[in-house]
Amino acid sequence: MLLIGDDWAEDHHDVEVQDDTGRKLAAARLPEGVEGITRLHELVAKHGGEDFEAAEVVVGIETDRGPWVQALIASGYQVYAVNPKQAARFKERYGTSGAKSDKGDAHALADMVRIDRAQLRPIAGDSEQAQAVKVVARAHQTLIWERTRAFQRLRSALREYFPAALNAYADLSLTSTDALELLIKAPTPQAGAKLTRTQITAVLARHRRRCRDAKAATVQSALRQEHLGLPGPVTAAYAATVTAHARLMIALNEQIAELEGQVKAHFRAHPDAEIYLSMPSIGEITGARVLAEFGDDPTRYASAKARKNYAGTSPITRASGKSRSVQARYVRNNRLADALQTQAFSALNASRGARRYYDKQRARDVGYNPALRQLGNRLVGILHGCLKSRTPYDEATAWSHHAYTPAA
Repeated sequence: MLLIGDDWAEDHHDVEVQDDTGRKLAAARLPEGVEGITRLHELVAKHGGEDFEAAEVVVGIETDRGPWVQALIASGYQVYAVNPKQAARFKERYGTSGAKSDKGDAHALADMVRIDRAQLRPIAGDSEQAQAVKVVARAHQTLIWERTRAFQRLRSALREYFPAALNAYADLSLTSTDALELLIKAPTPQAGAKLTRTQITAVLARHRRRCRDAKAATVQSALRQEHLGLPGPVTAAYAATVTAHARLMIALNEQIAELEGQVKAHFRAHPDAEIYLSMPSIGEITGARVLAEFGDDPTRYASAKARKNYAGTSPITRASGKSRSVQARYVRNNRLADALQTQAFSALNASRGARRYYDKQRARDVGYNPALRQLGNRLVGILHGCLKSRTPYDEATAWSHHAYTPAA
């Protein structure tokens, strides 16, 4: 068996090849791309011998995606995606000075897959369709997070010089494109006070707002209220800043809508989509995010408990001496945790079983978030059973062990 530590950078890879006793056989810096992967195969062939099989090559690398990783998997190598935090803790056994080098990192990764391979998770063999869902679902969610950051900066600036705009566009939502267009049209208190009802209604009509006349009257009234002001040059500077943020948010809105269509299309094309959509109130976007983060490798999760642990919905126990506590997991896949929280919240109104299970937790004096997390944990277990048996969600079957017994 050959153990390879691969410390990757943007344009090169530092690799170290060891045998199963830990003896260093080779070390090299390989370029990214076809040339680099070819040279890596040559190193494997040189030190593996004539009867060597690709399955006897184990690679540790601190990423689970990209053409290089896909090339390693396609070659039949066992590839382990090592969490950078795990690698950093592992390297502490070599010393506490904090010294770092690419060659040293490659050596540590080779040692790690040789010594602690049983504690690591091999890269899942997700299908091409699942990988496509993951790419677009993550990109869509990232753009939403970027819009939220841009909105917070926009809101902060408006509070400094134009708080009336926050009140004026509250009903429209300041993240909506029509409200942002009105803000660009009148980015200062003086310009806002001059907006006519006709101008406001025209923008609302272009975006198909209902009750346009009433909304336009509310916006105009709020913009014309008296308020404290700032000197002209300062107001102009804030107006330029707000206009830039508003234009950025409009562009983000357009791309979010475009990617939303892509997420739905790729998700619908996946063979597991029907099972995911059968879950209570999961929806296409949330379903795509859950599928993207779980993947579709049928061998990845040995049990429902393993899936729950990866999801971060199951609790962890901390015990030392006489002290013992059960706590929520905070080190987890945040994208998956966010999607599961959304699903659990929506399921409260769509599933009687989910509502009863949640109410049961609250009756035990469990707080709102812990109860919702426990419901999410239960839904993950149900999803695992549905995927394993290839059957859609069934309300009666899913909650048969948690149904209330009617009072006599």
